[in-house]
Amino acid sequence: MKRYCARIGLLIGSMLMALAGNLIALGAAIVGSNRAWPVAVANDQALNAALVGRTGSEDETVSSRAGKAARQGKAWGCLLCRLLDKIDPGHCARNIERDEGEPVD
Repeated sequence: MKRYCARIGLLIGSMLMALAGNLIALGAAIVGSNRAWPVAVANDQALNAALVGRTGSEDETVSSRAGKAARQGKAWGCLLCRLLDKIDPGHCARNIERDEGEPVD
């Protein structure tokens, strides 16, 4: 039970830190600073870590993972990359991280 409570407390604390970081990044973006970019990448990596659990890399972005999945013909990767390509053509292909997550062919 102690371990469970500690995990919940840690998660709540990290959520509060993420909220504070995102608010600071929003303020930075409003005034024209580039500080929001690293926060956006960190959020992307956090989402990937939450989605993949123990099988993926918490240092890999969702775009990288989707690009790798698209190369393997996985439907979810192809769909996500097509959506991202409408906003930023070639996004997934450019953001594949060869040194993170599953190896690239």
